[in-house]
Amino acid sequence: MEMPTLLDIAARNGSDMAVGLIDEASKVHPEIRLIASRTISGLNYRTRVLKKNPSVSFRDANDGTDTVVGEYENRLVETFILNPRWQCDKAVADSSEDGPEAYIAEEATVMSNAAFERIATQMYYGDDPKGFPKLSDSILDSMTIDAGGTTAGTGSSVYALTFGQQGVQWVMGRGGSITINDVWTETITGQNNKPLTGYVQDMLARIGLQVGNLNGAGRIKDLTEDVGKGLTDDLLADLLGKFRVGYRPDVLLMSRRSLTQLQKSRTATTVTGAPAPTPTEYQGVPIVATDSLLDTESLSA
Repeated sequence: MEMPTLLDIAARNGSDMAVGLIDEASKVHPEIRLIASRTISGLNYRTRVLKKNPSVSFRDANDGTDTVVGEYENRLVETFILNPRWQCDKAVADSSEDGPEAYIAEEATVMSNAAFERIATQMYYGDDPKGFPKLSDSILDSMTIDAGGTTAGTGSSVYALTFGQQGVQWVMGRGGSITINDVWTETITGQNNKPLTGYVQDMLARIGLQVGNLNGAGRIKDLTEDVGKGLTDDLLADLLGKFRVGYRPDVLLMSRRSLTQLQKSRTATTVTGAPAPTPTEYQGVPIVATDSLLDTESLSA
């Protein structure tokens, strides 16, 4: 079943400007166009996450049996305010060679790209305390592989994600509203702290991240440039081997360096030694490179 993304939700809400800007941003930040999304009417909700199935057994005729229950964890899924804003000197925009409309459109594109870069970065690193918790906080140790890199500050990760209610999904509060207001004119403060007339525009959304089932996300961590500590097919095989039947991941997200390491590891095994093509999938799971995953992570983070 096809699952909606942030772009689909923007289109459903009828905001042409939001659709266009999100579509443009999604080309740079693939997490936006790939990961499934759901809307909620409010700002947060509670969900039960299955951590462990119960143990059951057979019984003899006429004997009773123990009542069983799975091990669950109640989690509060929250959405957080994303409200970027740009402003500029009206006189500068009006005197632009291509006119104020082109100047304004460029500023709006930059704002939306920055907003969705923040969303993607927050997903991996949770570095803004006013945003949602990072993805790795919800990944079990049993779903994590340590590549064993040792050079501090040069780490990277690969994430294998299953999308949807039982996997990873964006959560949009207030019915999924992604509002990009029309440009307005107001008095702003110049670089010399004195007032001037400026153009202003902002964007408003409430967004969170949910991991619905802890079997739906896995990670390879501590990938570095140390010899033998880069990404290989063996590591990907180990990662996919962590997923239970029925939870096969929908995507493998990695940095460009990790993708290059994987390609080079394949080149070394070809009969002729010819360069292998850039990998696009592993065992049928699409591989997607993203600049939101860094190659400067702290090790064992």
